[in-house]
Amino acid sequence: MEEMRYDVHDMPKPSLLVGLSFQHLFAMFGATVLVPILVGIDPAVALFSSGLGTLAHLSVTKYKIPAYMGSSFAYIGAMQTLLKTDGIGAVAQGAITGGLVYFAVALIVRKLGNDWIDKILPPVVVGPIVMVIGLSLASVAVNDVMLKDGSYNVSYVVIGLFTLFAVILFNIFGKGIIGVIPILLGLISGYLFSLLFGLVTGQEIVSFTEVQTANWFSLPAFNIPFLTYSLKFYPSAILTMAPIAFVTMTEHFGHVMVLNSLTGRDYFKDPGLDKTLAGDGLAQVLAGLFGAPPVTSYGENIGVMALNKIYSVYVIAGAAVFAILLSFIGKISALIHSIPTPVVGGISLALFGVIGASGLKILIESKVDLDNKKNLFITSVILISGIGGLIIQTPWLHIPGVAVSTIFGILLYQILPEND
Repeated sequence: MEEMRYDVHDMPKPSLLVGLSFQHLFAMFGATVLVPILVGIDPAVALFSSGLGTLAHLSVTKYKIPAYMGSSFAYIGAMQTLLKTDGIGAVAQGAITGGLVYFAVALIVRKLGNDWIDKILPPVVVGPIVMVIGLSLASVAVNDVMLKDGSYNVSYVVIGLFTLFAVILFNIFGKGIIGVIPILLGLISGYLFSLLFGLVTGQEIVSFTEVQTANWFSLPAFNIPFLTYSLKFYPSAILTMAPIAFVTMTEHFGHVMVLNSLTGRDYFKDPGLDKTLAGDGLAQVLAGLFGAPPVTSYGENIGVMALNKIYSVYVIAGAAVFAILLSFIGKISALIHSIPTPVVGGISLALFGVIGASGLKILIESKVDLDNKKNLFITSVILISGIGGLIIQTPWLHIPGVAVSTIFGILLYQILPEND
């Protein structure tokens, strides 16, 4: 392990602390605001819950783990479906349910350890589910790039592809911090290109009307139970979001392992996996209570720490405070709203593909044998039911494709015999 500049509990001097915290803010910003944009939620609420969730996670883990919480991409499809069918109340209830799942698993881990998790979510189940999460959103990304008001628009395609290649180039050729924030840099590049393209072609690709009329200080569009909507039981939301929580847990385990390696500690023992899971759970519950997308620990911020060798929890806490403050600046929210659809689509083409490919990576690294009939059928059923959008629909229940495929995968792994 390379020599660290600031250990977990080291406090940089104030001027350096501000700069380092802003660096983490930039690292998570693009992805954190992209999720609510894709779903149809105010990005300011996501920024607020990102900062609040991070502070909550730090508190639960006794300020021992330098982890930053940002909007989770795994829930995008589920949130889009729930918003269309049941509204923001269902999305909030689903997010809270996901957090409660984390709490339940944390309690079980505290009593029984964590060996049982691999028996419920082996790589042959997790890999295809992660692939489904990415690939099931392919049409959303492509439509954002191609369509304007439902019709094919070549200008949108040009802007979308420019943004896509900007993200790829920043990711592959970017050095240092540049290579850690390709989403943010791709978003900025696509935005500036849209402005230039609009000037050259005489089209209004970017509108600043909302930015001009927005106040500098503005409350995020919070959706809070009993205050902005009446509380109602949504079984479809629970059955939709709860299975996805099990999938994001595998991402959580991976991030903790990376942090173990970077900091030279064993966070599975101190503060313990039960504490890290409970921290994620509390952050998700808080996100749901404010009407924000569910949150998860961010690899982008871990990447920043890997580059600069600064693991200070004070730097992470500073970034969280800045995110909360930024969420109350109305001009920033309006500027985010002005991002053209093809720019979002271009970034989505890269991101959703990477999510799908990471599922394939899980299968390859775990050396899952697809000549084994059990593994073959589990993978096949998950992929086709999930990507095809197989839903379970009754008058009182709606379970979308990702949740259905997750349930299928878990059940098939338990039911099918091991012997080929």
